[in-house]
Amino acid sequence: MIRFNVPPFTGREMENMKKAVENMHICGDGEFTRKCSSYLEESTGTSKCLLTTSCTHALEMAALLCNLKEGDEVILPSYTFVSTADAFVLRGAKAVFVDIRPDTMNIDEKLIEDAITEKTKAIFLVHYAGIGCEMDVIMDIAKRHHLMVVEDAAQAIMCTYKGKPLGTIGDFGCYSFHETKNFSMGEGGALLIRDARYIEEAEILREKGTDRSKYFRGQVDKYRWMNFGSSYLPSDMNAAYLYTQFEQADEINKARLARWNQYYELLLPLQEKGVIELPAVPEGCVHNGHMFYIKTKNLEERTRLVDFLKENGIMAVFHYVPLHSAPAGLKFGRFHGEDKYTTKESERLLRLPMFYQLKEEEAAYIAEKVKEFYEA
Repeated sequence: MIRFNVPPFTGREMENMKKAVENMHICGDGEFTRKCSSYLEESTGTSKCLLTTSCTHALEMAALLCNLKEGDEVILPSYTFVSTADAFVLRGAKAVFVDIRPDTMNIDEKLIEDAITEKTKAIFLVHYAGIGCEMDVIMDIAKRHHLMVVEDAAQAIMCTYKGKPLGTIGDFGCYSFHETKNFSMGEGGALLIRDARYIEEAEILREKGTDRSKYFRGQVDKYRWMNFGSSYLPSDMNAAYLYTQFEQADEINKARLARWNQYYELLLPLQEKGVIELPAVPEGCVHNGHMFYIKTKNLEERTRLVDFLKENGIMAVFHYVPLHSAPAGLKFGRFHGEDKYTTKESERLLRLPMFYQLKEEEAAYIAEKVKEFYEA
């Protein structure tokens, strides 16, 4: 069976984890946590990067830093993972879902402004499959209406929009290092902060509400409880695992893009025949090969294709069930406007196996079986 995902592994992760243990500092903010944060700051140009225990926690921190509270409204796409909404629903804010673009599966920037009310405080957007949302338009809307922007860039490390790294354009950006992502520490994430004035508040929030970070930098002689907070620090052993992959980031990125391009080239004839649709990459967007999906005619056809591929030793999966149709979505949010594409497109989308170790011959076999299904 060709698995849908295999966590990235370079072969040297255990060496760095052993170093972390030998350093006798395996809790948060050790040598490798600092190395990972520095790598992300240097590669993205963000003011500050704070490694977290998950992208979910990075999003929660962003919601707190946006000062979201009960009664506020946040605009977001319904086609996303639950963490995007959970981050502010936990604060008592209401989710206002708007439709997506069928070409990129991202939030439709043209529909955002109509969803804004006097209660709207933020836009939480998602860069699906590492393809950037239309950030120029979204940032203009946010500026004119005095809204905060949080980029759920869980799938978008090493991706850019018009030359700008995704996760650095809005007020806050959130990366994921879950085992399904391009770079992994098992569970983990990062919060990127654009405006330096939020750094101290974010450090206090991340360190259980204390100024412990200042203490370790020698800026204060003791640390105190300064505000509310929680423990969002990952173990340095996890960071050691992740940093090994950052050391080979270009190689990993190149390998994923090679498989993505291979899929696209092999399956393009089916798109030209009008049988399936392939991912769209708008001009100005650079992606990272995080995901390769196809769109079938409808849900029934997708179900038959999934079964066919499974019979041939291939694990292919669909993705999100739109949040607005889920029990919690009905409870904590509302859909603004018409659901023209969100549900329809989500029922057509099928993700093919994609991971760092995926071999060229395996991708060729998968593409061949997809062709076989449609030829039959």
